Amino acid sequence: MSTQHSAPKNYVVDTNVLIENPQSIINLRNGSDNNIYIPYHVLIELNQLKTNPRLRHIIAKVIDQLLEHKDNIRFIRNGSSTSRFTDELVDNYILKEIQSSTDIKDPILVTNDRILRLQASMLDIASEEFRDSKPFESESQLYTGFSDADAPLPNSFTWQDGKPVLHSPKGDKPITYQHDVWNTRPRSVYQNLALELMLNADIDLVSVQGEAGFGKTYLALAASLYQVLEQKRFNRIILLKPTIELGAKMGFLPGDIEEKMQPYVRYIKDLLLKLHTARPANRLFIDPKAEPLRFNPKKFEILPLAYIRGMNIENACVIIDETQNLSRVEIRALLTRMGENVKCICLGDTSQVDNPYLSVANNGLNWVVRKCKGADNYAHLVLKGERSRGPITDLVLKAKL
Repeated sequence: MSTQHSAPKNYVVDTNVLIENPQSIINLRNGSDNNIYIPYHVLIELNQLKTNPRLRHIIAKVIDQLLEHKDNIRFIRNGSSTSRFTDELVDNYILKEIQSSTDIKDPILVTNDRILRLQASMLDIASEEFRDSKPFESESQLYTGFSDADAPLPNSFTWQDGKPVLHSPKGDKPITYQHDVWNTRPRSVYQNLALELMLNADIDLVSVQGEAGFGKTYLALAASLYQVLEQKRFNRIILLKPTIELGAKMGFLPGDIEEKMQPYVRYIKDLLLKLHTARPANRLFIDPKAEPLRFNPKKFEILPLAYIRGMNIENACVIIDETQNLSRVEIRALLTRMGENVKCICLGDTSQVDNPYLSVANNGLNWVVRKCKGADNYAHLVLKGERSRGPITDLVLKAKL
């Protein structure tokens, strides 16, 4: 008896389906049973949405899937693919110019814009990423802060008899104690090791990689409060948080710098209030009894990246949040602003790159780890473990929702 196979189905996938589930093209294809079609205007719509603060990290995942499976996807482009939407995009004029340049034999478009690469493939234009932008795959995750016991890197850890040992240029140091910083106790051995690096006076630059909910920012703020207000090693805390919208939209927001930054750093204020409740940090505020609380600029500043250019930061504990959303040039520009007596803590998660022009490989956090690993005054750690913000977050992560 012969086995009959059903005819393959031809699925044309809309933008909202891709955003709902970036894996939808794999599910619909069902191995190789069905055909997947992506209209040109879906790419146009994705291109318009890639800077949306609410959707950009999802769009990045969609683009990853489209690029990874583009040989198994049929992109639709025909006479109806030109409209006022395509005419408004500079990228389409770039593609038309390449097509019209008949004197260029076998042109190769070099771009880090992944949607433009997909659009180029639909026109049979070869394209590739700028190779220097992708020198490694997620170095900040591959190097976890733990080294080979036979040849440990400076300020890395190894496990000895079930306990972590820090290998610093001054010698080996077993971490057999638990930190208590600003009435904050670490919830895991990895959080304890992160505090060890953040508080170590011999380490000037620390980078911490970790997924959402592992307490990166909270630990950095607690360590900074301790070193500024109790140890008095530094005079103030400076927090830098890159946001894609900052350069274009911040000028239209009312108020001073602090008020303009509020939409982007509300969670920072919430974390500081939580730490203030655990142990009063009165000097952090202009008037600790006033409502609403306002930060004392002599002790705590939140600054946009544009304000850092030309500055010379000294005697400060600096926190750079979401370092994965900075380019190599931007992170270099920031770190070269650091003068005497500065502790700099770079935080990030390379699985949550929101900048549409960066990827898991060519982002600022990866560059820091790649170039600074092995230096005597640098350390890196990847936070691990199961516990996170709370039981609901734990449930979601465990269930892989």
